[in-house]
Amino acid sequence: MDATRIVPGLIPLPKTEVPGLGTPPAAGGPSFGDVLKDSLASVNDLQHQADRAITDLATGGPTSLHDTMLALEKADLSFRLMMQVRNKIVEAYQEVVRMQV
Repeated sequence: MDATRIVPGLIPLPKTEVPGLGTPPAAGGPSFGDVLKDSLASVNDLQHQADRAITDLATGGPTSLHDTMLALEKADLSFRLMMQVRNKIVEAYQEVVRMQV
């Protein structure tokens, strides 16, 4: 909706283009949302692998304590990294919201 219709007498600002904003991703390159989804899926897979390793260890399956601890540490490290990335995204969003127009 055009702002000049909402507020009569309002002078529209000229449209300027900022490189990188509002442009689609480069041909063949994944979007930011796709990268985030893939990362979350990867963290989720590592969590499931750690759960399976714990179950196998508890039930006498084909896994060793060493392999179970490695799976747990991988899952923990990837989860911590994901949380830090989420915190940075939230901080950036809050900074954009605080910007005065």
